[in-house]
Amino acid sequence: MKVLRIVAEGLTTSFRYPHFMQGVQPSYPMPPPATIYGHICSALGEWADPAGLQFGYCFTHQNLQPLRDKEHTIVLSPATGKLPGTQIPKVLEGNVNPFERELLFFPRLTLYINRPEWLSAFRSPRYAVILGRSQDLFAYVDVRVVELAEADHAYFEHTLLPYRMALQVMRGVTLLMPRFLDYDRRRAPQFSRYVALTERVRLPNEQGFQFADAPAPRFWVDPTTPDDHGAQRGLAF
Repeated sequence: MKVLRIVAEGLTTSFRYPHFMQGVQPSYPMPPPATIYGHICSALGEWADPAGLQFGYCFTHQNLQPLRDKEHTIVLSPATGKLPGTQIPKVLEGNVNPFERELLFFPRLTLYINRPEWLSAFRSPRYAVILGRSQDLFAYVDVRVVELAEADHAYFEHTLLPYRMALQVMRGVTLLMPRFLDYDRRRAPQFSRYVALTERVRLPNEQGFQFADAPAPRFWVDPTTPDDHGAQRGLAF
């Protein structure tokens, strides 16, 4: 299976939990699928049809503990009257809204996309390369096509897995994340459940649950990654 592999690095990033609106904006530990989809469309310079598009990734950062940045936004609204001490009419007035945003430092993303034909697009992206907020600049340090291999064993770490794999890995944190933003419905988000895995887990996991009559699982692995007891980095698309 040929895929496009992109390695990107940056200084900071943040993936805001959408349900926190006041006071604090914590970050997901890794980018939601909707963020990755927007990143891909930015490189292409156009909306990509999500039908059939598959990707998997490995994401790391160097935070030893959560770090929060104090930020201020000013909420503006129409105003009447005069500016103090003048006859100049007021047009707008606003209130300062302070909050703390959690930041991730020195992020590194290795992204695999089942679209090797997009190689030239990622070597010459249409828009500025960012991941997270518009000021979170990224740089592609390696873009190439690689051939994945099928294997009976694989290890997964620093990645996002579909929720159906929760019983297999028996590790990680379950997250509800935006999977896709529907621009035909005013950016209405579609959410799905995932497992965020930061520690290394080798599969098949002898301690995991599996139906007795289920076939032995097969995994897509990147054969260029380090070998760990006969297993290499697995990818869940």
